[in-house]
Amino acid sequence: MSLADPVLDRLKGLHPKVIDLSLDRVHRLLATLGHPERRLPPVVHVAGTNGKGSTLAFLRAMLEAAGLRVHVYTSPHLVRFHERIRLAGTLIDDDRLAALLEECEVANGGGPITFFEVTTVAALLAFAREPADVVLLETGLGGRLDATNVVDRPAVTAITRISYDHRQFLGDTLEAIAGEKAGIFKPGVPAVIFPQPAEEAARTLAARAEVIGAPVHGWSVTPTDGGFRFESARRRIELPLPGLSGAHQIVNAGVALACLDHLPVVVDDAAVRRGLAAVEWPARLQRLTRGPLVDALPAGWDLWLDGGHNDSAGEVLAVQAGRWVEEEPERPLLLVYGMLASKEPREFLGPLAPFVTAARTVAIPGEEASLTAEDTAAATRACGIAESAAAADVASALQSLRGRVAGPARVLICGSLYLAGTVLAENG
Repeated sequence: MSLADPVLDRLKGLHPKVIDLSLDRVHRLLATLGHPERRLPPVVHVAGTNGKGSTLAFLRAMLEAAGLRVHVYTSPHLVRFHERIRLAGTLIDDDRLAALLEECEVANGGGPITFFEVTTVAALLAFAREPADVVLLETGLGGRLDATNVVDRPAVTAITRISYDHRQFLGDTLEAIAGEKAGIFKPGVPAVIFPQPAEEAARTLAARAEVIGAPVHGWSVTPTDGGFRFESARRRIELPLPGLSGAHQIVNAGVALACLDHLPVVVDDAAVRRGLAAVEWPARLQRLTRGPLVDALPAGWDLWLDGGHNDSAGEVLAVQAGRWVEEEPERPLLLVYGMLASKEPREFLGPLAPFVTAARTVAIPGEEASLTAEDTAAATRACGIAESAAAADVASALQSLRGRVAGPARVLICGSLYLAGTVLAENG
């Protein structure tokens, strides 16, 4: 048990709503603590629906390859809360995290504040006290009213791909969702925008940037044989494929590279190459190569893990699945799948279903908001994966799939970051 766990448990009870988008409570606590958000190194603030974490992972890898000290705040965590806060290259230690959380708890004085809000303040307080060259800040949900949106003048803001997610909080249209994400734009602060597939999202982001006075600087990525080319006003470079799997990661890397253009630090091309090659970001098309879940599979089987859960994630996985099937048509793709009840299985599975031979569905352990394995199996069958059946857990699902095919197969566990976290914990 972590020293921080009792404090984290207490903080979860300070506000009746898990999500209550507002900046009032955060500003109040920051003022009580002496405004740590005003004493930060240069900040990169990133919002979007998909790709935020990968973009920050690329940025951190390149900056650290250049010898720079980097603070990082991301969410959610996969296994331990400590993953959310990285101080100058190292995950926050237990003693410091517990002390920071208790300090914020005392300063809050029992007032209503959500768990994400108070833990965000704790991260900002840590970042203000520890020297670093850059802070990488990921929004939790939305942007305009997200607890991270308290830095008046970041060095650069970035918007990754916009798609449908969290509709109950952000709106039912891509225009509404993009408008909320664009709330991180600041007057005079450069904005980097992912090339949006949806015209309505692209149009909304461009219009908001113009109204706010956030300059948008052009950049591009072009796939090449074995890699990609990045071009902007400040850098032109040919690069090998990045260390994260999937064609979509080329564009996420492009967003990160474009952000580097607007930071007051030097990251030369050699550091860019080293960083892109060394980047790590768990549960994003991650191949698991060891552990009990891997050991339980027959020789020659591959096991992959992805935390994507919305329509864009389904499209990305479908592109990768299509490549797998094209490269090895004799190797079937099998699915282990679980999802929260707040998500839409058909939007996620629709693009992926044509490439899947069979699926086993699970409820997400410890999540009251999880769809049941039986309901998930019914939704999976409705998406066209006829052989879909419920399983008690991931290990049982894998055991069931073992008997489905005779030769080597590829298994993809997907549908939720919460499920991915459980898998990583169980697999050691």
